[in-house]
Amino acid sequence: MKKIVALVLAALMLTAVFAGCGETKTDEKVIKIGVYEPASGSNGAGGKQETLGIKYAHSVCPTVDINGETYKVELVYADNQSSNDKAPTAAADLISAGAKVVLGSYGSGVSIAASDTFKNAGVPAIGVTCTNPQVTEGNTHYFRICFLDPFQGTVLANYAYNELGYRTAYTLAENGNDYDEGLAHYFTEAFTALGGKVENANFPENTSDFNSYITNAVNAGAEVIFAPTSTNYAQLIVEQAAAKGANVTLMAGDTWDSNQILAAASGKNVDIQVTTFYQEGGNADFDKGFKEWLESNSQNLTDNGGDSKIAAVSAMGYDAYFTALEAIKLAGAADSAKIMEAIWDVEYTGVTGQIKFDDINGDAVRTTAYIKKVNTETALWDFVKEQGVN
Repeated sequence: MKKIVALVLAALMLTAVFAGCGETKTDEKVIKIGVYEPASGSNGAGGKQETLGIKYAHSVCPTVDINGETYKVELVYADNQSSNDKAPTAAADLISAGAKVVLGSYGSGVSIAASDTFKNAGVPAIGVTCTNPQVTEGNTHYFRICFLDPFQGTVLANYAYNELGYRTAYTLAENGNDYDEGLAHYFTEAFTALGGKVENANFPENTSDFNSYITNAVNAGAEVIFAPTSTNYAQLIVEQAAAKGANVTLMAGDTWDSNQILAAASGKNVDIQVTTFYQEGGNADFDKGFKEWLESNSQNLTDNGGDSKIAAVSAMGYDAYFTALEAIKLAGAADSAKIMEAIWDVEYTGVTGQIKFDDINGDAVRTTAYIKKVNTETALWDFVKEQGVN
């Protein structure tokens, strides 16, 4: 039976987190944490925002205590370029750099593609927002702190069918993208089980014209287009759906939770609703600190899409970093094998909620998602509700 480390009470979470996070000294030992995220490619925007959360967490707590000794935490980075082909090389770079545990990636496909590289090196990875079940399925080295696509797809389907009253849907996914195709599959499965009708469509990589897909959706009588795509594609879909005057709801998962979607929708007659991991305002201390940190550096703001709106993936990146620190402390050594074993037993309360791992695949135990929609007048997200699968 797995042991449970001390649970940090939510009300005291930030105070507890800062404990042991003092100034670094020149003679301190070092432990390296790998940041395996896309800084380029179709998921580059989301990867940068997820990385910002990790960087901010590191700025808050740049050290970790291991058996009474203070270690300086060093972040090492590798850009997987949003490419399954480039993923193993990026993972190998982190291993060569001496990472003892890895965080990432934004994007399930690149996480799956790098899994064997981490496994063969004996280095544990903690997924932040990679929601496809295959990331952790059947292995003991890849973990994750987010909910999974079967859950997210079912939440969205239930919401569309039961709350919005929709009966016809159209899904739109990128060919060969594990995240897109997986989430579209789970949405379709749940929506049709409720009695709804779904027409599915896939588009090739680097598509920029979605007009024919939008037209097909409208002609099929779709009330909702479910398009769990990358942010780059999402902006184009939003703009083209608005230009065509398509009277449909645009729905997606966590990838659309971005200020770039807000910018694309601003002033347009579009209805956009998404599921996500965190709603700005959920933790006042985190929100205030993160915004101040973003605004203190122009590159931070650029990487965040040009402003200080908080993306849920940033909050998740923040929590992933502290989850890794908890595992390192529990392991009692700067050793990958011991950290891997310790992760199973970590239980931690972060800004996005309680984080613990199941005993089967090392998946997060999550039971609710946030649903929010774009307010096109204010260019902000309006919180709708917390939603489970029931």
